[in-house]
Amino acid sequence: MERIIILDFGSQVTQVIGRRVRELDVYCEIYPFNKFPFADPEAKTIPEDVKGLILSGSPFSVRDANSPKVDLGDFEGKLPILGICYGAQYIAHTQGGAVEASNTREYGRAELTVAEENEPVFKDIPKTSQVWMSHGDSITKLPEGAVLIASTPTVRNAAYKIAEKNIYAFQFHPEVFHTAYGGTMLRNFVKGVCLCKGDWTTESFIEATVKDLKAKLGDDEVILGLSGGVDSSVAAVLLNKAIGQRLHCIFVDNGLLRKNEFEDVLEQYKDMGLNVIGVRAADRFMEALKGISEPEGKRKAIGRTFIEVFDAEAQKIKNAKWLAQGTIYPDVIESSSVKGPSATIKSHHNVGGLPEKMNLKIVEPLHSLFKDEVRRTGRALGIKRELISRHPFPGPGLGIRVLGEVTKEKLDILKEADHIFISNLRTYMTELPPASNGFAAEEADLSPVFAPSSGKRLIPLYDAIWQAGTILLPVRSVGVMGDERTYEYTIALRAVVSNDGMTADWVHIPYEFLAKVSNEIINKVKGVNRVCYDISSKPPATIEWE
Repeated sequence: MERIIILDFGSQVTQVIGRRVRELDVYCEIYPFNKFPFADPEAKTIPEDVKGLILSGSPFSVRDANSPKVDLGDFEGKLPILGICYGAQYIAHTQGGAVEASNTREYGRAELTVAEENEPVFKDIPKTSQVWMSHGDSITKLPEGAVLIASTPTVRNAAYKIAEKNIYAFQFHPEVFHTAYGGTMLRNFVKGVCLCKGDWTTESFIEATVKDLKAKLGDDEVILGLSGGVDSSVAAVLLNKAIGQRLHCIFVDNGLLRKNEFEDVLEQYKDMGLNVIGVRAADRFMEALKGISEPEGKRKAIGRTFIEVFDAEAQKIKNAKWLAQGTIYPDVIESSSVKGPSATIKSHHNVGGLPEKMNLKIVEPLHSLFKDEVRRTGRALGIKRELISRHPFPGPGLGIRVLGEVTKEKLDILKEADHIFISNLRTYMTELPPASNGFAAEEADLSPVFAPSSGKRLIPLYDAIWQAGTILLPVRSVGVMGDERTYEYTIALRAVVSNDGMTADWVHIPYEFLAKVSNEIINKVKGVNRVCYDISSKPPATIEWE
C-alpha cells in the first residue's frame, strides 16, 4: 500500500494535512520530525511504498537554537518533498536562503498570485485565489536553485520550487479550509508529483481489519467501553464481526449525558447484535465533581471516576484478556508526540489508566482512521444512521459545558436548553451544502428532500452541522419577565462546520431559527433569561469552551 509520510514539526494543524491526503484515497502516516520510518535505519533506506514527504508547520522559528531539525539530505532526490509554512522556511534556511522575522505577524487570509502558469502543483488553480497565512517569519531570499512560483501582496516568496531536487514549498497553509483551492493543490502534489494512485478504500480496510482481529484475539474474551458515540460504536461492530459474543460492551451513565441519552442509546444498540451492559452511576460522578471549577480538574475527576466504575463492572466478566478502545488516528498521533509535535491544548477525553489497573492487553481496531473515515466505515458495516450521523460529543460530556463547578441544578438547566436546541436542529430544514475548497464533502447518507417549489434539496439543519451544543455560563444577568425583574443564567449556543474538528467555522444559522430557539429556551427553561450565539472560528477559538 502506497504511503505519504508527514513529518510533524509541532503545528496544531498537522493532523489536518493528513486528513486532506486521506480525502484523496491515499494512505498517509504522521510521525514526529525525528522518527521517519526508515526500512533500514542504519542505511537510511526509504521503504518502497513511501511515495512522498510533507514537512508540517511549527510554533517554532527556524532561527531558534532549539527549533526542530531534520536532515533533508536523507530524502533529497529520493522522494518528492512539500514544505508547508515552517517546512518551507526550514528548506530555505538549510538550502542557502534567508528567513527573517516579519515586522508584523502575518495571520489570516491573503490573495495568492501564481507566477508560473504551467506549474504542476498549481494545475486547475486560478491566477489569483485566497490562501491562509500563519507565520511570524518570512523567506526573504530563496535558496540556491529555487524558482519563485507564487506571491501575495505582502509575501513575495509565498511559494517556490527546487526542480532538480523535486522540492516544493508553500509559506501558506493549503490544508485549511480558508485556502480556497488548498485541496486541489494537495491533490496536484500527491497524485501529480508523487504519482499516487489513490486506492485506499473503506472495503479493503474492513476486510483487512476483521482478518487481523480474528488472528490477534483468537478465542479470548474482550471488554469495550461504549460511549454511545461514533468511534466506540464502529469499533464494537468491527469486533463483533470478528469475535461475536466474546465481546462484552459496558455503557456507563455518568449523569453528564444529554437528556434521555442513556436510554435512547441503549435502545439503538438493541438490534445490532451487541452484548451490552448498561451501568447507572450519575451520583458517583456528581460527588467526584463537588467543589471543582477548573476545567482540567473536572476532566481528571470524571476520568478517575470512570475508571473506578468501569473496573468494578469489568471484574464481573471472567477470563477477559483484552480491553478494546475506540482510539482513532488523531489520538495515536498525540500519544506518540515527542519534542516538536503539537502542544497540549487540554487533556484528551480518552481515559487512561484502565489497562494498567485491569492487567489487560489493548486492541484498537480504528487506530489508523480519522473521524469521517470512521463514519464511512460505520455506514459500510450497516450501522444505523442515527448513530453514525451523531455529532461528536466530549468524553467529559456536559461536565465541561457547565462552565465552573457542576451542580445538579446547573446540569438540569443545561440539559433542558440543550434538548430544545438539538431538537430544533433536527426538525429545521435547510439546503444541502455543496462541497467546497477542493476538499471532499462528508459522505453521510443525508437523504435530502427535494422541494419542488424552490428546486432545492433540503436536509435537517442538524445534518449540515459538524458539532452543536449549548454552554451554561457562570454568570447571571438582569432581565425582565412579565412585570418582574429577573437575575438568571445565560445560555450560549455553539454550532460549527468542519470535516475533522481540527479546524472549524461557525455556522451561519438563520436568524429566524435563532429567534425561535432563544424564545423557546427562555420561556421553557426556568433559570435562563438570556441566550447568545458563539460566532468564533477554530482557530483561534476551540469548539468546546473548556
